[in-house]
Amino acid sequence: MRKIYSKKKLLDKILKLKNKKKKIVLCHGVFDVVHLGHINHFKSAKNFGDFLVVSITKDRFIKKSIKGTLFNEKQRLFHLSNFELIDAVVLSDEASSTDIIKLIKPNFYIKGVDYKDNKLDDTKKIVLEKKLVERFGGKIKYTNEEAFSSSRIINQNNFLYSDDQEKFLNLVKKKFNYKKFEKELNSKKKINVTVIGELIFDIYNFGDVVGKSGKEPHLVMSNKNSETIIGGSAAIARNLSSFVDRINLISPFGFEKKYKNLIKKQIQKNIRTVFYKPNNNFKTISKSRFIDISSNYKLFGAYDISEQADFKFNKGFIDKVKNIISKSDLLIISDYGHGFLNGELLNIINSSSIFKSLNAQINSSSKGFTNITKYSKINSIIINETELRQHLKDQSNNVNFLANKIMKERKFDTLIVTSGQKGAKLFNKKNSSVITCPAFSDYSVDKIGAGDSILSISSFAIFSKFNYNLALLMGSLAAATTVKSIGNKTIVDKSSILRTLKYMLK
Repeated sequence: MRKIYSKKKLLDKILKLKNKKKKIVLCHGVFDVVHLGHINHFKSAKNFGDFLVVSITKDRFIKKSIKGTLFNEKQRLFHLSNFELIDAVVLSDEASSTDIIKLIKPNFYIKGVDYKDNKLDDTKKIVLEKKLVERFGGKIKYTNEEAFSSSRIINQNNFLYSDDQEKFLNLVKKKFNYKKFEKELNSKKKINVTVIGELIFDIYNFGDVVGKSGKEPHLVMSNKNSETIIGGSAAIARNLSSFVDRINLISPFGFEKKYKNLIKKQIQKNIRTVFYKPNNNFKTISKSRFIDISSNYKLFGAYDISEQADFKFNKGFIDKVKNIISKSDLLIISDYGHGFLNGELLNIINSSSIFKSLNAQINSSSKGFTNITKYSKINSIIINETELRQHLKDQSNNVNFLANKIMKERKFDTLIVTSGQKGAKLFNKKNSSVITCPAFSDYSVDKIGAGDSILSISSFAIFSKFNYNLALLMGSLAAATTVKSIGNKTIVDKSSILRTLKYMLK
């Protein structure tokens, strides 16, 4: 379409128009469902000048809903290009319109009146946009048309959600007040959180599958690049870093030079690390995965784990851990089954009376040695269905039966059982009813880290005494965020969760 411009072609066009003393007007937004409010907005904008440019946000920057938009960026460009009022449409390469403002230096930048006090500034960049416009001699203007909400139209007409998702969201809506929730969530900043468990480095090796070896029965891959991401207990701490002011992370660490820099780079400043190196030969756990770059399929994994690590803790470390836990409000235990959470350290955890949330994983690298029964006085436990069945050695009974059985045996206050694309269930001892939350991820790049996300956010929400429906939804949204990227690369962000809930529950 002739109205759809690349940034280069748009600049050429704008320069020619400015030479003719024409006034340039810019509007920016998502424009997923174009409604009467948008049309009136464009009409008002056009009255300010001669040439109306509309820039749109790329798909990857849109976080109003975990599912993104109803229409993708190409479709949205096409829609807008068919409006007579609009002279040019272009994709912005940033989360806001700052790159387009710098490019075309508009005479007028037009926003809806709601943005005047920044209340709807999802990108948090309205102030910067205004400064940029004025720096280049332009003015920001606000239109005052009747307010419409694309997100509300989409949600109310059930365009994005399945019947199960819509039913669950309606349950949450009954007790949800966004302003009240935002205030309550922000008030939890002072909660003292401690995360304890194994630190893991996830190494992703990307390449092209060349084919099958001519001599042996295995695939051959040509390496292209690799990426290392901090996972394990560190992922849990990172996911909570925007929710609270300070987090303690207690983990084993070999202090390898190659990992020290990653710690500095990937661990947020408000995370206090307390590391323990049991001996000079100890190596930090690393899990390498080899991935076909064209499909994102994992070909195989190679784990590097110190199987014979001697976790006989010295007095200085034990005293430090005791002190940290005694001053904590919430203790999140992430047991990957590699021997760290045993002995005197386990005794400290079990003797503590603070709120404790647990995930004890059974995976290929732990060889099934992890067991939740070694823990006592656990308030909340979050495990997947497979782990639940393995703990109880029961393959046949349904999840509800198994959950109630382990709740009675272990006296947990709450239990969350995750089942991948089937969603998650929450059980609590005060209420016999089961809360079932469907999965909100429409696609998955990598499932690694999903359980860590649910553990971190749902534990925090349950401790904060948010209602169980909301706590489970927050955890599910966190997991949906994580599975859209490799490993734990994308951490959960409070502002993103707030933004998503605001638009999902309209």
